[in-house]
Amino acid sequence: MTDIQTQEDLYLIVSEFYKKLFADERIAYLFTKVVAVDQKLEEHLQVLVTFWSQSLLGTGGYFNNLTQVHLNVDTLSPLTKEHFTIWLTHLEAAIDENFAGLNCERMKNMSHNLSSIMQIKIKQKNG
Repeated sequence: MTDIQTQEDLYLIVSEFYKKLFADERIAYLFTKVVAVDQKLEEHLQVLVTFWSQSLLGTGGYFNNLTQVHLNVDTLSPLTKEHFTIWLTHLEAAIDENFAGLNCERMKNMSHNLSSIMQIKIKQKNG
């Protein structure tokens, strides 16, 4: 298997990742009912590709506030440690099933860091 090298590679990962999320009843409702990502999936996948492309490939172009997006979701429906564990498991599986290499490891490490940061920020928000 090759390493993640292009935005097309990242698109494959996030697309497969979202298939896994939608198929997992423990977390799917967040994406189908709470924020209804399934109604605008292609647009959402492109945002994620832009985020990961900027983070891994240095392409730039991501201007959203990732933390605030997740704080807003938590306000609508509490995000738990289990949600983040499920999220990480599915993301890592989507990466490992399709690619191998340094960028894959970097993406997995970044996602763990993001998970920790989001959980800390959510706890701070909720006091």
